Amino acid sequence: MFLRAFSKSNLPESSLLLENYRCDFNSCGKFNNVTEDRILELKKLSVSAVWYTGVIAHGSKSEVDGIYQGNKSIIKGEAGSPYAIRDYYDLAPELAEDIDNRFSEFDALIERTHNAGLKVIIDFIPNHVFREYKSKTDNFSDENFYLLSDQLHLPESLGGEYYENPAKATGNNCFSPYPQINDWYETIKLNYENKDTWEKMLRILLFWLSKGVDGFRCDMIELVPAEFFGWAISRVKERYPDALFIGEAYQIDNYQRYLELGKFDLLYDKSIYYDTLIEVIKGYKGASVLSEGWKRLGQMQSSMLNFLENHDEQRISSEFMVRDGMKAIPAVAFSALFNKAPFMLYFGQEFGESGMLEEGFSGKDGRTSIFDYTLVPSINRFLNGKLTKEEKSIYKKYKEILKSATTSIFSYGESFDLGYVNPHSEYFNPEKQFAFLRSYKGKGALVVINFDSQPADIQVNIPLHAFEYLNLKESDKFNSRDKISCKIASYDYLIIKL
Repeated sequence: MFLRAFSKSNLPESSLLLENYRCDFNSCGKFNNVTEDRILELKKLSVSAVWYTGVIAHGSKSEVDGIYQGNKSIIKGEAGSPYAIRDYYDLAPELAEDIDNRFSEFDALIERTHNAGLKVIIDFIPNHVFREYKSKTDNFSDENFYLLSDQLHLPESLGGEYYENPAKATGNNCFSPYPQINDWYETIKLNYENKDTWEKMLRILLFWLSKGVDGFRCDMIELVPAEFFGWAISRVKERYPDALFIGEAYQIDNYQRYLELGKFDLLYDKSIYYDTLIEVIKGYKGASVLSEGWKRLGQMQSSMLNFLENHDEQRISSEFMVRDGMKAIPAVAFSALFNKAPFMLYFGQEFGESGMLEEGFSGKDGRTSIFDYTLVPSINRFLNGKLTKEEKSIYKKYKEILKSATTSIFSYGESFDLGYVNPHSEYFNPEKQFAFLRSYKGKGALVVINFDSQPADIQVNIPLHAFEYLNLKESDKFNSRDKISCKIASYDYLIIKL
């Protein structure tokens, strides 16, 4: 949940002009917006944790009495990126109704979330900070950064003045004093060759855990040494053994390293199932390629975090993807039901949010802007009780899938891919359908997924080996000598209990 955009503002979408992406005009989501009732609504989605995004103080153009939010020349959009942290020990003041008591409001949000039985995750951004980072609690020195041999020269198109001499390396590994418009020019990269940086970052983790946070989604971990994470996470878990660490990783070649040496609990699975599922639902690849994913991931499967949307990726329902949230249902069913890996949902995804507003710095790019004060139309309609018929239908599907996903058979059960015994036939098209078994403590379930725009009459083979592998008993109703027949709607899934 991107808190800044969790707003009930009644402004019509037509008023969201480029010049109006300001906090005072467009409103800003608050800690207090996430009421007990809203958290209980999340329970209907069967979620077990909420990642509250953008809560830590970052560079922003918004005017807040008595708080310097940064030089406007180096801030993207009106609100600024929540990943340009200006003080790791402070909260974004715009998220509080009473700015002086912002920690009390955040504490209350944590308490409400915990009372509902949910864990609280926040961002940990270990690779970079805002160029004007300044903390009254624990500051960085030049030795914590990479100093360059020339003064900083920002792109002329920014139209402002900012002086840095000598320049510091920019957060996206730009070791030039001439960062370009697409570089993370508002940030500077932290230097992990200096062990003082390690100590400072460990203190930040311990600070937020002492506030009641349960874990962290760690940003861009592949730009930070795995050795640091292994060292820090080991020390954190000596005091907070249940703390959860999720790593934003992109390259499968790095997965094993950050799981074993870095000691992460979970890693984003971008390289395998996200990338593959997007190509399948766009029609670029057939469903049969999904079998290659588990073969490549092997024992790492349960340490992956499956997802189809987050703040970096384009919305599935956007014009850049498949335009219709219902077309994503097969991919959601696969992500949530195929193996023991948890599934992450980005707010608004459950309603088919398109992300097609033309928002400030990011423009019309199929994403919900993280740089400006903007609404998320589907979330806004949800908060005001005005979901459309289509949004309600998509929401119902998500609730069904995620409720099934949190039952014991899908949370803890073993998986068996049925692709190799279901080749192309009159009653099964492996390019459009995918079938697998799940089993736990003698109970089984057959899952059939249809990626096709057309309904299908399907017959599924289940080999004797599957029963043996999953420790399932054959019965008069289900055995390896019979095919299981079913009808499945377009862009849909079925769960057949064995």
